[in-house]
Amino acid sequence: MDPKGAQPQAGMIKAALTLLPRRRAGELPDRSLSLRGVEIDRDHLAEYDRVCGFRLGDSLPATYPHVLAFPLAMRLMTAPDFPFPVVGLVHVANRIEVLRPLDAGDRLDLTVRAANLRPHERGRQLDIVAEATVDGELVWRDVSTYLRKEKGGRSSGRHEEPPPVSAVWRVPARVGRDYARVSGDHNPIHTSTLGAKLFGFPRRIAHGMWSKARCLAALEGRLPEAYTVEVSFKRPILLPGTVAFSATPGWSFALHNPRSGAPHLVGQLVG
Repeated sequence: MDPKGAQPQAGMIKAALTLLPRRRAGELPDRSLSLRGVEIDRDHLAEYDRVCGFRLGDSLPATYPHVLAFPLAMRLMTAPDFPFPVVGLVHVANRIEVLRPLDAGDRLDLTVRAANLRPHERGRQLDIVAEATVDGELVWRDVSTYLRKEKGGRSSGRHEEPPPVSAVWRVPARVGRDYARVSGDHNPIHTSTLGAKLFGFPRRIAHGMWSKARCLAALEGRLPEAYTVEVSFKRPILLPGTVAFSATPGWSFALHNPRSGAPHLVGQLVG
């Protein structure tokens, strides 16, 4: 078997093993993982740009370092001292701070840690914090919030009236597998119909970080050099599917179901 093909499978097997009971369910590991001198593979960057809708070039999209840091995050979350199984954690929000423009010539030092375990109305949530520095200067920070659903949790299920539609996008079925290939996130809910059904979805769903990247691609050329962009992931995008994109100067943006108005993603960008 090709080693490149074996790596995602091995990663998912390790993730599945985290379903075994944990002995320290109330603590996050007090450590960080680092990767230094990460060079940008321009071919990989171009493939990522194509999958997410960015223009081809040497500029790094705000969401691109997230995929570079993802292997560190997975190593942290699948370690024996991580309190929850990775399989079943729900990615509910993501905040990225771009402190200065990044390009393919930068060599990144990446660090990932877990933080801020706290209660949520549907269980407990925590943050996976990733940071990138260049020559000791902090240039990028990413906070991904994950929810551990627990019995007795509740959700109102209500949503506000969607904003006016700026564009309607057809999201093809291949998006799940295409993004898995460029991101390293091979969770079967995104790549396998059977895997999705095992977790209660009628068919495969798009990655939340693909949907955030796709929104930023739609705003490309109008973004400031330094900014913070935060999104909440609401309801999954079933593949294939159709979504309505909305953006208002400021920038508030959203993805929602064009028929029902149910939100998939709600975001805010502050420069």
